[in-house]
This record gives sequence, C-alpha cells and structure tokens, in this order.
Amino acid sequence: MQSIRVINKPLMLAISAAVLAMTACGDKSAETKPATTQTVNSVPVTDIKKDVTPADVVANYSNIVHATYEDSAKLAKVLQEKVNAFVANPTDAGLAEAKAAWLAAREPYGQSEVFRFYSGPIDSDDGPEGMINAWPLDEAYIDGVKGKPTAGIINNKKITLDIETLKKANERGGEANVSTGYHAIEFLLWGQDFNEAGPGARPLKDFIDAPNAERRREYLKLTAALLVEQLDGLTKEWASNADNFRAKFEKDPESLRKIMVGMGALSRAELAGERMEVALASKDQEDEHSCFSDNTHRDIITNAQGIQNVWLGSYKRVDGSTVSGASLQALVAKANTAAAEKMTADLSKTAQLTQAITGPFDQALIKPEGRQQIEAAIAALKQQAASLVEAAKAVGVDKLNTEG
Repeated sequence: MQSIRVINKPLMLAISAAVLAMTACGDKSAETKPATTQTVNSVPVTDIKKDVTPADVVANYSNIVHATYEDSAKLAKVLQEKVNAFVANPTDAGLAEAKAAWLAAREPYGQSEVFRFYSGPIDSDDGPEGMINAWPLDEAYIDGVKGKPTAGIINNKKITLDIETLKKANERGGEANVSTGYHAIEFLLWGQDFNEAGPGARPLKDFIDAPNAERRREYLKLTAALLVEQLDGLTKEWASNADNFRAKFEKDPESLRKIMVGMGALSRAELAGERMEVALASKDQEDEHSCFSDNTHRDIITNAQGIQNVWLGSYKRVDGSTVSGASLQALVAKANTAAAEKMTADLSKTAQLTQAITGPFDQALIKPEGRQQIEAAIAALKQQAASLVEAAKAVGVDKLNTEG
C-alpha cells in the first residue's frame, strides 16, 4: 500500500544525537531510539497583514515546499555517504552511523508529506512517491526472512542488481512488493523486528559472510542512490525561476484549494486513518509505518508538524534557519478570526498529543495507556480536519475533501 501517508537542529547535531541514542517489522533485539524529541511549538498569534492575498500564500508555500524537499535531499545524501562507507568497509560502527543517518533523514521528509494528495510532482500518475515511501513492505520480496532464508531479490542471482531493475520491481505483482525507498533501506539496515523493547537488530555478518552478503551490500547502495535521485528531482520541480511544476502552480487559481486538500487529507484520511486507526484496530506491527526501526512515533510527529508548517507559513530548516512568509492563518483570520483561532488551537493540541505517544509505537498499540494516547491523537487530528473545512470556507474553498 502506498501511504496517502523536524529537524530543528543543525545537520550534524541531529545525526550525532541519533548515533548516541539509538534503540530499532517482522516479528521483535536491543538498540536505542533517536534523541530528536521535538519541542512543542507554541503557535503565535499572527500580526495580520491586511494586504495578504492568496497569491502571497501560494508563493510562500512554494518556498516552504522547496526548502523541505531540499533538506530531505540533503540528509538523504548524508545517508548515502554513510551507506557507501559502510558498504566499502562493513563494521558495527558504520552500521550504527548509517542507521542514525536514516533516522535523521526521515525528519524533514516526514514534514513534506503534507505536500501530497493533489497530483503534484510527488504523487502525480508518474510521481515517485511509491518508490520513495511505499509501505507496508513484504520483507521476503527483498531478502531472506525468518522461515524463508533464501527468499527475495537479493537471494535470486538470476536478477541483475541495478537501479532500473529495482525501479521496475517496485510494487510489481502487489502493493506490498516494495523494492525501493526509505522503508527498503530501513529493512536492510535493521532487519525484521522481533524485539518487544526496541527495533530490529540485523547482525553485521549479513553484510560480510552470510549468503549473498555482497548482493545485500550492493542492494543497499543502490536504494540509497535512487532515493537521492528522486528527492533531487522533487527539489528541482519546486525551485524558483524555472520552467517546472512550481511555475504552473503559482499561476493556478486552484492552488489554494490544493494546499488545503493536502493538509486535510494528511490529517484525516492518511495520518488519523491509514497510519493510526488501522494499526489501532489490528494491533499488528505490520500496520505501523516505520516498523523495523521503531521510528513510527517520529513519523506521526513530523507529519503533524508539516501540517502546522503550512498553516503558519513557516518551516525551520535543518541548518536552523527559517523560511517564512504569508500564511494561511493570516489569510483566514482576515475573513473569519474565530475560524483561524480555532484551527490554530487545534493544531497546537495535535502537536502536544502526537508527541505524548510513548514509543515504540508497536508497544503502544497493545498497552492500555498507549492506546489511550493514540486514540487522543486520532481524535485531535479528526477535529483539526473538521476545523480546516470551516477555515477553508472562509477563504472561498467550499466542500474541502479530507478523505483522500
């Protein structure tokens, strides 16, 4: 299934923090989690610009999209560097560094998922979303798993390993047949998760003297390279002063609606529904987003943060700088102050409740306290989606679809 799915510190601080504090879907060995706890943003009361226009909001949104994808590509390149170094010289330390880089790379990308659901460059008919972030992932499609040690592309020497082959293999024969993207890399780094207290713990020997270890290393290297290629492509589509998607988007009278569709669909259909309600109902580890690394709670937090970024018209980059400008908050407040205040308050509540979920997510799913935390976050996401519908009406966007 393809998902209809913050680093606030400088790049190296984020990566080093993740290295120092790491814990890690299959079934559950002990490691640790990234120390990238996000401080709940206090949502400021905006000084309303009386002359703010939809065009101003769209232009600033485009700046935020570009910066977020640029940061995602930047950290994907750090991940690629760590993967390449590990592949060239497999060590426990190198594996830990690659894992830390993966965790860091997820932070800006999680905030980018609000830029979906309106057939933009990420998820148009030929968009790369399915090759970047598709899940759940059938581990046996890629590599050997418990009970099936010879399964997967890696163990089939008749399959040539190159980027084009992996692209063509992605989701061939079924949505769970995921061969590329963040979660393929995640599975290769962590392995299946059989540990109730933490993430997966793929042994180093899998990359050194296990059957097809060389192919496993090559597969990891190829998927990291492809991820960088695809994120660079998205960044170019949102660059300013270019003949690209952004140039058309800023002239499209429907762009304000599209922005709000992205916010609403991520809030209600994807995050509250696909990523949280489904897992809550099934209590199944296979239904959590980043199940191998136990990073699902961070995915939820960064997704919620991305929605707030768009509403406030502000994004904090991985280098600590901020991209900000005309906001939806200001535009809605001009027309309906109460609706703007309600949406702002709901977003703040959602930020607090998503961050209150005690990880790992797979354990929260089966513990009463954790389930209550997840249920509260789901309710907040549904409420903010409803408030967004009312905010949209204030700026002439009627019948906003939040169901994806």
